[in-house]
Amino acid sequence: MSLRQYEYALAVAEEGSVTAAAELLRVAQPSVSQQIRGLERELGVQLFARTPTGLVPTVVGRAFLREAEVAVTASRRARATAQAGADDVAGELVVAAQMGFGARQLPGSLGALRRRFPRLEVTVFEEPSSAELERLCRRGVLDLALMAACERSPADAHHLGDEEFVVVLGAGHRLLAADRVELRELEGEPWVRFDRDSALDGVLVNVLRSNDLTPTTAARVSQTATAVRWAALGLGVTLVPASAVPHDHAHLARPVSPVVPQPVIAVLRHAPGPAETALLDLLRQESWSEPVAFSAAS
Repeated sequence: MSLRQYEYALAVAEEGSVTAAAELLRVAQPSVSQQIRGLERELGVQLFARTPTGLVPTVVGRAFLREAEVAVTASRRARATAQAGADDVAGELVVAAQMGFGARQLPGSLGALRRRFPRLEVTVFEEPSSAELERLCRRGVLDLALMAACERSPADAHHLGDEEFVVVLGAGHRLLAADRVELRELEGEPWVRFDRDSALDGVLVNVLRSNDLTPTTAARVSQTATAVRWAALGLGVTLVPASAVPHDHAHLARPVSPVVPQPVIAVLRHAPGPAETALLDLLRQESWSEPVAFSAAS
C-alpha cells in the first residue's frame, strides 16, 4: 500500500465518483480506478459500494478511510517539516473551531500567519460537536483546535480567554431598550436553537435550566449566522458567542445577566511545528476577554 493510494481513496470518498476524484487530483481517471482496485485487492476487502448517487464507502471502507486520513495528514506534516526552513514554512495546516468560537479573532490571526508564511495552505472548518472535536484531536487529524473544554494535558491546551454569550433580539423587541438583559425577562420567548448534539445548544439548555426557564423552540439551525439572522427577523431570540454576531446585527445583541462565559482553549497537536506555534502566539494577542458593550436603542 502507498500514500498515493490513500490519497486517491480519500478523494473518491469526498467526491463520490472516480471521475470527480480524478479531476480533483488532476490525474487521469484510469489511474484512480487502477489504484483503488489495487488497494482493494491488497486489502482483500471492498472499500466502496456503487449506489444510484455514486460511490459510497462500505463499513470497512469508512474504518479504513479514518486511518488513511491520519496517515496522509502525518505525511504532509513530515514533508512540510523537511522542506521548510524557519522562515519558509510550506504544507497544510488544519484548524478547527467549535462552532461560534473565534469568529472575530481567528480570521485576523490566520491572515497574519499567511502573510508570514505565504506558502502555507490553511484548511479551516467549524465543528458543532465538542465531542467530535475531542475525537479529531486525539486522532491527530487537527493541527490546532479552538474549544470550550478539553481533556488533553496542560502542555497541549492553552487558555486564551473567555467568550461572553449574548442574546440576539428581533428589531423592535421591547428588551432592546436595556443595556443588559436579565435572563428571567426571557420567560415565554420562543428560541432559535441549534442542532441537538451541538455544544451551542448544550450551553443554551444549561443556561435556561439554571435560571428556571423552559425554552419554547421556534426553529433549529446549524450555523450561528443563520440563528442571528432569523432572530433579527423576529422568529425568536437566540444565544450566541459575542464574536459570532456580525457587525450589521450588533445593534440587536445584548449581554445577559447573569453573565454567560465560556472558556476558549487552543489545543495544539503533539509536537507542533513552527506554523502551529506561530498561530498560537497570534491568537494570544487577540482580545478574548474584553467586556462586551452594546448600545441600547434610543
